[in-house]
Amino acid sequence: MSLPRAFVSRMIHPDAIALIGGAAEMEVWPDDWPPSAEQLRDKLAGAEGALVNIMDRVDAALLDAAPNLRVISQLAAGLDNVDVAECTRRGILLGSTPGILSKAVADHAFALLLSAARRVAESDKWVRGNNWELAFHPNYWLGSEVQGSTLGIVGLGQIGLEVARRAQGFDMRVLYHSRNRRPDAEAQYGLIYAPLDTLLAEADYVSLHVPLTAETRHLIGADALRRMKSTAILVNISRGPVVDTDALCDALCEGWIGGAGLDVVDPEPIPDDHPLLFMDNVTITPHIGSASVLSRRAMSIMAAQNLIAGLNGQPLPHCANPELYRRLGI
Repeated sequence: MSLPRAFVSRMIHPDAIALIGGAAEMEVWPDDWPPSAEQLRDKLAGAEGALVNIMDRVDAALLDAAPNLRVISQLAAGLDNVDVAECTRRGILLGSTPGILSKAVADHAFALLLSAARRVAESDKWVRGNNWELAFHPNYWLGSEVQGSTLGIVGLGQIGLEVARRAQGFDMRVLYHSRNRRPDAEAQYGLIYAPLDTLLAEADYVSLHVPLTAETRHLIGADALRRMKSTAILVNISRGPVVDTDALCDALCEGWIGGAGLDVVDPEPIPDDHPLLFMDNVTITPHIGSASVLSRRAMSIMAAQNLIAGLNGQPLPHCANPELYRRLGI
């Protein structure tokens, strides 16, 4: 009996590759650069399963070229690059990898917060540019205080909650805004629910942890940025389009806010002449929130398990459209 065909759009952890190789006739994209839309269509033409990531656009045009697909496994928690409704309409199961990356992403959010607050990246660049002429000056490189400040968390899912937990170690007052109130978290961690406008006005640091949807696209635009303190720092580790990039550039240049720590931008990859790259009050990392060794291994394993389960006609460890189970007889 022949094995089902599966395509993996980027090299992932070897343990996950071994799992897939034992369950499917597998092809792995060999390059560091992602396949183009045309290349991805060609590779999926005869595939029954695909393991993709956030750089792969899964839309109706791709699905038209892949009539045999039964399962798509995403190596990420979010699915904003995937037309979920179209996949569901066609009976294609969708897997993702939430939860297991929350701690690593929260660590990185705090790394960005601290870097922006204490001007770590900016001063590192200054030193490497041979500008360190004074051994010490009491008025050089003054940053923002983190201990005892106010943190505003927008989106209290698993990642947002992990950020709130880390804020306890800095004795921060934590405001949060989310679709649903979390009385349990309020009681356990001393969190304070606030309307978004109130959070923006009172927070010294605003950390974004919402999924990208029609409602959250440009959630942080010019009006929101103008509500923030002139000394406030914005941290975005969710998705780039949650923030209006043009408005953020204006805010940083004109002093509406004090700085930003960004793991995600819009567009990605950021063009090499983009204004954000020339601003000293911005720290940018290349979408690496989940890029710890343990987290990426766990994500790869879960993505592989989702793929294999779908190929075998079984429930996925984490399925984004489980309503298909009844239709597919799973």
